Order: sequence, then structure tokens, then C-alpha cells
Amino acid sequence: MQPRILAQRLLAQCALSRASQGSLASQGSRAFDGTEPAEPGFSFGCAPLDEALGGGLSRRGVHEFFAAGPGEAQAVAGAGLALAIRAAGARAIVWITQDLVAAETGALHGAGLCAFGAAPERFVIVRAANHVAALQAAAEALRCPALGVVALELWGPSRALDLTASRRLALRAGRSGAPLLILRPGAAPAPSAAASRWSVSPAPSRPLEANAPGRPAFSLTLSRHRAGAPCRTWHLEWDRERASFDERATLSRPVVSLPSGAEASAGGSPPAGPAERRRAG
Repeated sequence: MQPRILAQRLLAQCALSRASQGSLASQGSRAFDGTEPAEPGFSFGCAPLDEALGGGLSRRGVHEFFAAGPGEAQAVAGAGLALAIRAAGARAIVWITQDLVAAETGALHGAGLCAFGAAPERFVIVRAANHVAALQAAAEALRCPALGVVALELWGPSRALDLTASRRLALRAGRSGAPLLILRPGAAPAPSAAASRWSVSPAPSRPLEANAPGRPAFSLTLSRHRAGAPCRTWHLEWDRERASFDERATLSRPVVSLPSGAEASAGGSPPAGPAERRRAG
């Protein structure tokens, strides 16, 4: 489906959703003010992590993701994409990218989305010249309750995304029920109204049969959670077949690719050679 056709359908769904909301309001419904009972959130699909989060992440809020170190921006995009797929369910995904992010780390591509387990026709991709334009696009997208999730990629520090702007986006997400995932490669955490904050780094994946490259793997560290979930690190792999995360044990040493017919040396130590790690994202 062409992005323009999908956008037109989304606009029609938004109009219907707003008309429905207006009808409910006329019957005495209260607008979301941050105190309404929360609807079920979206989960990672990894039972230990979801249990620690009280069932998952809130749909009515903002969630921030930062790179744990230099050169790890693509891991932020990979983890954000996986969570967007989880959060959206069967609904559409609006993915807003600042031009500088695309120049530094690359942009979403149809073949890559398919390889990641996502359907490209479910995405509305927006390119923005700068932070202000990207934030305006996110605010407009969050007015549509028909969306499943909005993802926003910004590069570097942002004067436009201050605490006030963050609160406005959180209120928009609260009213629409579509979570906002803000991906911040190249930036450091700053005061915000985010419901959760994470740092992301790539992790070595476990090789599949015949020493094939493993699944995308990430280390996600929770550094802030408004509901009080404990801060800790999870090592996860993305299963595209189930569209879900799996927890895995930390590898004690790098994965080594053995030449055909070669065997590990006595004692289980791998032969000398370069370690081959597959970077997620």
C-alpha cells in the first residue's frame, strides 16, 4: 500500500475516533488528565522483564531510549523498531526521522523491515529537517487515536525538546493512547516527562545452526521508571517470527567462527582467530 493512501485512511480513522470521543465527552466522560486508570500497556514479550515492569510499558506515555556509548546509535534504532512493532499490534506505525539521523545511521528500508519481521505497508515514514519540525510532526501524529505507536528519532542535544515540550507530548500520548518512543542517539539524558528511560547497546548474538548469524541482540538498561520498577540491565534477543523479545544468558566470551572441519582445542578453548560478533540494529 502506498504511504499516501495509508495516510488518507489514517486521517479518516482519526476523524471517526474524534467523533466517537466527542460523543463520549457529551455523555460525561472525563478527558485524560494523568489520573485516569491506565489501560493495559504493551509488553516486551519477555516474562521476567514484563513482570519487573508490572506487565509492560504504559501506552499513555513517553519512553526514551539513548545509546549507551559512542557508535551504538543503530542499536537504539533496532530496539526502538522492535518495541514499535510490539506496541502497535495490528495498527499503523508513524516513524518520524530527523534528516541528520538518516545521514548518520541510515533510514528504514522496506527489505530491512521485512527481515526484521515488520510489514512495510504498516509504516508511515516522515522525514523532518530539524528538531522543531520533527517535534511538530510527532505532536500532530499523537492527535490520532487510530495509530498504534509514534516513534521519533532525534540526533544530538535538543533545545526544542525541553521539559515543557516533553510534558506536552506526554499529555498528547495520554489522550490518544498511542505511546511515543523517542530515540535519542548522540544525546545525553535530560529532565523530561518520560514514563521510562533506557540506554541501549548492541550485544553479541548466539550463532544459529551451521554457524549462521544469530538474532539481533541488545543490552537494555532501565535507568528511570515512573512507577518505581527497579533499575537493572536485561540482555535480550529479538525473535522476528514471534515478534517478541527473549531473555538470554550473557555470553562469557566472544563467539568464534570455526573453519570448516576444525575443532576446538582441548579444554574447550577456541583456537586463535578474530572474534566475530554480530552487532544488532
